[in-house]
Amino acid sequence: MNKTKRAPRKRLQPLETGQVWRVTGLNFTVGLIGKWLVHYKLAKPNAVRISNSVGGRTTIEKYLKKNKAVLVKTVKTKPVMA
Repeated sequence: MNKTKRAPRKRLQPLETGQVWRVTGLNFTVGLIGKWLVHYKLAKPNAVRISNSVGGRTTIEKYLKKNKAVLVKTVKTKPVMA
């Protein structure tokens, strides 16, 4: 019996501030990223009011992977000089 190789899975990009992910008709916008926690917004694309939420970094990554999230855009932010 011949063994067939599976196609490698696409890896999720590491979470960065300003990313927008598409998850089952919703936009998942990444806010601030800390060592353990991530501030994010999850809402429909044209929503007027969106509440901020906080979740664990590993939990967020599992959620994105489980729901087959697609990265829509990444906003590059410049480091703030003091």
